[in-house]
Amino acid sequence: MDLSVVVPLLNEAESLSELTGWIGRVMTAQGLSYEVIFIDDGSRDGSWEVIARMADENPAVKGIKFRRNYGKAAALNCGFEAASGEVVVTMDADLQDSPEEIPELRRMILDEGYDLVSGWKRKRRDPVSKTIPTRFFNWTTRRMSRIPLHDFNCGLKAYHRDVVKSIEVYGEMHRYIPVIARRAGFTRIGEKVVQHQKRKYGKTKYGWDRFFKGYLDLLTISFASRFGKRPMHFFGLWGTLIFLAGFGIAGYLAYERIFFEGYKMTERPLFYFGLLAMILGTQLFVAGFLGELISRSAHDRNAYLVERKINLD
Repeated sequence: MDLSVVVPLLNEAESLSELTGWIGRVMTAQGLSYEVIFIDDGSRDGSWEVIARMADENPAVKGIKFRRNYGKAAALNCGFEAASGEVVVTMDADLQDSPEEIPELRRMILDEGYDLVSGWKRKRRDPVSKTIPTRFFNWTTRRMSRIPLHDFNCGLKAYHRDVVKSIEVYGEMHRYIPVIARRAGFTRIGEKVVQHQKRKYGKTKYGWDRFFKGYLDLLTISFASRFGKRPMHFFGLWGTLIFLAGFGIAGYLAYERIFFEGYKMTERPLFYFGLLAMILGTQLFVAGFLGELISRSAHDRNAYLVERKINLD
């Protein structure tokens, strides 16, 4: 199959038929074999009934329904597992992403050799209260991840099949799929300016809390990427340095206590700082040691991806 279109959704019954028809017209004009996989993330507005009706009429339409709302990351991960196309495209169900962009995204994957191509909504059809925080969020993410993308949160992305079959998206990490992909060794990441349509039906599912959650997720994935397999390198290093600083303070105070009569080291605030530093350093070191033991017993401790083989089955 040429293409899989994965569409996560929550309460988007009004737009599904129009979106499916639009995708079908574009794919027919390009002569591509395709499938549209709708992931119903616990909708309560009849979205699943619409998907079931479309699937009866069109064999290219497929659907997966969650029992409750698990989030966009879980929906995307489930869609990636079900996708069978050579190229996988993700898009939102609210008609703000244009299917007309799909052929060019696919071409960039196949002809230009990208592993992942992310959409960039340069001209957003959103209020200022949403666009300004989004730009700041993307700037911060770009600086921290060192991936030169302008719009990490754009739902319209294209992936080579190997990428989606090699990564796992969980929690709120759907914003950072490019970061996850690069961590897995897929470094050819591109970007394409795409049209951003004005929302036609319903209302946005995201509030201000997504920016706070997004930064926490970025810190998590950045830390996991660098120290997930070697926690002792972080906790052990800082634990040792802090303990040595506390030990040095204690040694200095003990020296003064021995050579200066009437000196009471417990009356100096520095004594308690030194004691706290030694305790904190020991705790960090033990945390790194325990993390190392957990990491070594994890099922994926030797996880790696093989790109090519020669003369091997």
